[in-house]
Amino acid sequence: MATNETLKNQVATNQKNEVANGKKPMTINDYLDQMAPAMAQALPKHMNVERLTRMATTVIRTTPQLKEAEVSSLLGAVMQSAQLGLEPGPMGHCYLLPFRNNKKGTTEVQFIIGYKGMIDLARRSGHIQSIYAHAVYENDEFEYELGLHSDLKHKPTEGERGEFRGAYAVAHFKDGGYQFEYMAKVDIEKRRARSKSGKSNYSPWSTDYEEMAKKTVVRHMWKYLPISIEMQQNVAADEGTGRNIKDITPEEDSFVDVPEFISDVPTEEGEGE
Repeated sequence: MATNETLKNQVATNQKNEVANGKKPMTINDYLDQMAPAMAQALPKHMNVERLTRMATTVIRTTPQLKEAEVSSLLGAVMQSAQLGLEPGPMGHCYLLPFRNNKKGTTEVQFIIGYKGMIDLARRSGHIQSIYAHAVYENDEFEYELGLHSDLKHKPTEGERGEFRGAYAVAHFKDGGYQFEYMAKVDIEKRRARSKSGKSNYSPWSTDYEEMAKKTVVRHMWKYLPISIEMQQNVAADEGTGRNIKDITPEEDSFVDVPEFISDVPTEEGEGE
């Protein structure tokens, strides 16, 4: 699999060849079509490349900052979603988030796994019977106990639930065992502060806080789940906490909060210089 640098070199070479030959510059859709065979090989059996390409195109079309991003970085993020078999878009499986790389003076794209994506990946292990997470609010009846006889009880109130208090995740294994984890809001906020995606107004942390809080506690529980080492490593790359899948990774500083044109490569028909 190509690294982010390889993709960048390929894009640059294509641009030079197009200029030299007097051809019309390639659009993002052209690059996605060109990359379709590689994505098809990476996708799990339950997904098809046409659907993934269509969903990625929709996300790019509705997020202007993505169209302004470095093309190789955007393609790398789309390939990451293919490798994990997660669909970008409103379903919350994964997100393609633009950010400003101050060192390079460019806009790049970070691949982020969503709550539903984490749940989907865990279920694929074949060892988990069920896995879920819930948010806890101050007016809920909630208590948990650790130790030799750990226990967790949660009864959401039917009225006004009050302020967000924390979140917990539970996994039931097919062999009859189980694992649960609870994280208070203060601990979730600490992890949000360390997450590069938490710094942007365009982040799912801003639009889907509860979902991201639940994802955080599922991810905290991840190391205790019967999941393959490869999948553990792939998820460890989520939100820029490690090298991204197959070494396709941007080196980011901060996320984009205002649209700013960076790339000269047109991303839609009729766009660009």
